[in-house]
Amino acid sequence: MATINLTTSVRNVKEGVAVVDIRGDVTGFAETILTEAFNQASGTSARAVVLNFQGLEYMNSSGIGLLVTLLIRAQRQKLRLMACGLNEHYRQIFELTRLNEAIGIFSSEGEALASVI
Repeated sequence: MATINLTTSVRNVKEGVAVVDIRGDVTGFAETILTEAFNQASGTSARAVVLNFQGLEYMNSSGIGLLVTLLIRAQRQKLRLMACGLNEHYRQIFELTRLNEAIGIFSSEGEALASVI
């Protein structure tokens, strides 16, 4: 059985905005952990969720699929979904998959938070 190498933590950084810190591997095995973190971050008063990938070690196509699922949930809840902390490799993957057109990509958490009015 595969082991899950993912931990998340959720921080409410300002009213209506939460950050999900992601550490480890985003794969299909991480679905429950990532979904629970997103649900916690997207509580009743949320306007935006920032996925902080600073601690990302690995992401595969199943992980990209999970992000698409989170994006759909965010859109249904009328939430803005953003990402920060992606290294160059994963930024390119977001561009190739066109996720960057639906998920705001920022170099830092500060830039992402500054974009939320």
